[in-house]
Amino acid sequence: MKNRIRVLRAEKDWTQAQLASHIGVSRQAVIAVENGKYDPALPLAFKIARAFGKNVEEVFLWEGGDGGPPSWSS
Repeated sequence: MKNRIRVLRAEKDWTQAQLASHIGVSRQAVIAVENGKYDPALPLAFKIARAFGKNVEEVFLWEGGDGGPPSWSS
């Protein structure tokens, strides 16, 4: 999953530490998510999105096989 955290931080002129403080996680956690090393759980994804005033889908980009959302077939 890709994300736009670096771009959104730049738009707000925030450091990784400032974002981390705002959402209540360590700077290392922000680095891991921003660099795609860690996909956040939904509560953290929502905190990140809300920090930027965005929807989750505007921050995190799904990279499924066809570029669309995952298929929930049974």
